[in-house]
Amino acid sequence: MLDLKLIFRSFKHRNYRLFFIGQSISLVGIWMQLIALSWLVYRLTNSPLLLGLVGFTGQIPTFILAPLAGVVADRYNRHRILIITQTLAMFQALVLSILVMTGNINVEYIIILSILSGLINAFDMPTRHSFIIETIDNKQDLSNAIALNSSMFNAARLIGPSIAGILIATVGEGLCFLLNAISYIAVIGTLLALHIKPQERKVPRKHILRELKEGFVYVSSFAPIKAILFILALISLLGVPYQVLMPIFAKDIFHGGPRTLGCLMAMSGTGA
Repeated sequence: MLDLKLIFRSFKHRNYRLFFIGQSISLVGIWMQLIALSWLVYRLTNSPLLLGLVGFTGQIPTFILAPLAGVVADRYNRHRILIITQTLAMFQALVLSILVMTGNINVEYIIILSILSGLINAFDMPTRHSFIIETIDNKQDLSNAIALNSSMFNAARLIGPSIAGILIATVGEGLCFLLNAISYIAVIGTLLALHIKPQERKVPRKHILRELKEGFVYVSSFAPIKAILFILALISLLGVPYQVLMPIFAKDIFHGGPRTLGCLMAMSGTGA
């Protein structure tokens, strides 16, 4: 028999509970935007090449800057960094929704906003993952908190695309972007409500590039982390890109619409 108190034991920590609620709402909005954006690009261009280009421009800033962002997250206040990145992401989604709803959107604007999103995510993701530690008072519950976070992400990956498919088919992509912008209010509000104990940080004496180099040296010399990163790189290169091509499968191969795309994308969340 499952012990629910044991499974959800991290919720006894007020900070983690608030963080979990805010992130859950925001992640649903993010998945709605991802689905709406891919459908919008393919609807406007009917070009697999441009669909891939938008996906590339949204990810390449994160790929390049994420290691540097990890150093920044170690040096500075993670709580403050998250408030800044989430606020910027909210404005990015809001601008996207306004452009779509006013009929002024084109692929050039989408590429610019995708680059901006990639820059924001480059600093947000490593900071957000490392910030979980600061929301848990008892470090013995940390593994449980990480597991719940993974479940939260996959639940959002089920709910977000499902809602997005219905909304795109009925009212268009603009509302998905607007709802995503609104969803950031929840995560920013919960971040402001957290009671985070001041972390005693040593004044960094090394140059930031030297710290970055030390990180790469550590990863390359520590076999378990190197193996994990290799597996993640392999999956990201050969597996995850199917998501970029889903609008093509939904529209041209299965002769469906946004609802078909939402259903296809939600299935990965169902399996996870």
